[in-house]
Amino acid sequence: MPESASGNGGSPGQSDLSIADPSSQTSSAAYEPDPRRWRILAVTLTAGFMGLLDVSIVNVALPSIQDGLNATAGGIQWVVSGYALTFGLVLVSGGRLGDVLGRRRMFLIALSAFVVTSAMAGAAPTETTLVLARLAQGVSAGLLTPQNTGLIQDLFRGPERGKAFGLFGATVGISTAIGPVLGGVILAAFGESSGWRWVFFVNVPIGILALVLAARLLPSNPRKGPVRPEIDIPGMLLLGGAVLCVLLPLVESEQGGLRTLWGLFGVAVVLGALFVGWEHRTVRRGRPPLLDTRLITSTPGYAGGAAIGTVYFCGFAGIWLVFALFFQQALGYTPLESGLAVTPFALGSAVSAAIAGRLVHHWGHWLTVAGLVLVALGLSVVAVLAGAVPDDEIGLATVLPLLVAGVGGGMVISPNTTLTLGGVPTRMAGVAGGALQTGQRIGTALGTVVLASVFHAVTVSSGEFTVALAVAMYCSVGFTVIALGIAIAQLWAGRGRPTASRANDDRESQLLLHSGG
Repeated sequence: MPESASGNGGSPGQSDLSIADPSSQTSSAAYEPDPRRWRILAVTLTAGFMGLLDVSIVNVALPSIQDGLNATAGGIQWVVSGYALTFGLVLVSGGRLGDVLGRRRMFLIALSAFVVTSAMAGAAPTETTLVLARLAQGVSAGLLTPQNTGLIQDLFRGPERGKAFGLFGATVGISTAIGPVLGGVILAAFGESSGWRWVFFVNVPIGILALVLAARLLPSNPRKGPVRPEIDIPGMLLLGGAVLCVLLPLVESEQGGLRTLWGLFGVAVVLGALFVGWEHRTVRRGRPPLLDTRLITSTPGYAGGAAIGTVYFCGFAGIWLVFALFFQQALGYTPLESGLAVTPFALGSAVSAAIAGRLVHHWGHWLTVAGLVLVALGLSVVAVLAGAVPDDEIGLATVLPLLVAGVGGGMVISPNTTLTLGGVPTRMAGVAGGALQTGQRIGTALGTVVLASVFHAVTVSSGEFTVALAVAMYCSVGFTVIALGIAIAQLWAGRGRPTASRANDDRESQLLLHSGG
């Protein structure tokens, strides 16, 4: 049965923690759409695309970086992992700062910092300066990314919001999958010796153009009242410490991080518990928390949607390193050829995400379930073909199943984002989007470690790259099936409940969580 995206299976008003926003006194009838909203979205998604792209585009340039700077293996690892670490570390705080200071202000600050740090990375004369630039670049990207989801919540209502999140989902999917292709193209165009610098420099002209357009187009949203009382510094430190303790062993896995830093997972649990306790105390005292935990416990569909995103990214994001290792080490593909081999997934994801965004307001969780089924089916076929066709035909044979998996992937990311954030008060859109994407970053790190470790272990034990590829694909399918189980539970929980109207969806987007306890 089709369902509305507005309540994730529940009707508006079920949470007793939501009250009408007294500052807006707004209903759907009072909503005045910004005539520039689609142009604003195009500009902000372009900037967001650069930040997400830099997670993966640098991978194909690592050998050139190592040769050009005489870098150590550990330093090269930190060029990749340092960015991912600081990116994930500040997502929630960046979202909260956008909620408090205004999304326009935070977007311009973060984008300016991203342009500057990209230029610093491209011009880096030594390994140390490159690593430091990448750490700073990750911080700026982490501050920038949650402003996108917040701006979508601010600027769009009803079915249009689904379309906007569809484009956002396409941006996430394409940026994750297309990075190796673009990296290979840049290296081919500028040469192996200096091409790696242009992997970073390419952000500068695009970023400056986006910055100029954003300054002209983004609506002003001046903050009300003093800043300091609304910034939960202890909450930021506790949550940041917990995320750091989870991500650091994962991103350092190739350098033995899981063996030497495993104790940090226990520290993460302690810091997480302290964070929850502090946030409860902050709410009871009537002060704005960093992340009101009732967003997770009492917002319909948020916890389940965040879980789907985290688990799905464990399987989805981890396959790209496996494919790169297989095509380049086993089949002798160049970085560009390796990237082109997985392009069908990116293309399928881009098209289906945009279409799914238009349909999610009517079909809801059915799209997510169908998408996860297609991903599991497509990757299962890749695993079967890996052992059934000659090595020199695998690249061609996997085009169709990767396309199917990509179509499914696009049906997961954008609808799940829309459904997860659909019942979130607009005033908390930034922090909610940041928390959602923090889960995706943790899923990406965990999935990459698991799938790469499985691929390496099977290769060493069997000596067969095709067997290793098949086993890694089945691991990815396993993560996808877990996400499918959560999605089916979400769908089942919505049966028999009244379908929220589009007017109610518009009204619910104006609600805020009562912070008085």
